Amino acid sequence: MFPIRDHNPSGSTPYVTYALIVANVVIFLLMTYGSSSLQALEASYFVWGLVPARIMEGMGLEGFVTSMFLHGGWGHLLGNMLFLYIYGDNLEDEMGPLGFIAFYLASGLAAAAAQVVSEPYSPIPMVGASGAIAGVMGGYLLLFPRARVDVLIIIVIFFRIIPVPAFLILALWFLFQIGAGVLYATDAGGVAYWAHAGGFVAGVLLALPVWLVRGGPAFWRRTHGHPPHPAAALPRSNVPLIRRRR
Repeated sequence: MFPIRDHNPSGSTPYVTYALIVANVVIFLLMTYGSSSLQALEASYFVWGLVPARIMEGMGLEGFVTSMFLHGGWGHLLGNMLFLYIYGDNLEDEMGPLGFIAFYLASGLAAAAAQVVSEPYSPIPMVGASGAIAGVMGGYLLLFPRARVDVLIIIVIFFRIIPVPAFLILALWFLFQIGAGVLYATDAGGVAYWAHAGGFVAGVLLALPVWLVRGGPAFWRRTHGHPPHPAAALPRSNVPLIRRRR
């Protein structure tokens, strides 16, 4: 299941969201294709990524911020940027540009802290915007729980796009992070599940003042749990979920 778009684009141009996407892509290109060798690229991850073992020794504190703008590959980068593109614009519209960038960075810091707590002596560098974007997803869940998000469902070679309420897909994503964090050893490397979970929780808490200022439950009643913008005219999918052979 892959979210590909929401039904209510923001009412104004999300300059910060676009700037974050551009910054992540440019830094990825510079690091990936500007490094003299694979070894040099890997070394840069240890310098600019978040290494919990170094943090515990009081070193590499800049990694709390710099790690948010590093990615380990094209799939890692494109997946993160897609999620930021889908969920970032409406949140930026509600918080304003300065409020949104502060929210984004604070979510990323909380995610990094959660990862350090979960594996304080790991020598493996953590990189990626996933923690900050998880915060964006948490804030989106609080403010727009009934927003419609188109999800691409793929079953082998069959696929279909269906609209799904935001609270369902985001809650399932969060529960998966918690479950994976419990099941998989933190020192196994790979995916920083606890950073995702920590960023998500931070996003909900950081968006709470915005929700309360808007009226709390009254905000949901006014907007019916959707972003307060007209729905875009989206093409309907006529591709069946299952195609039978004759």
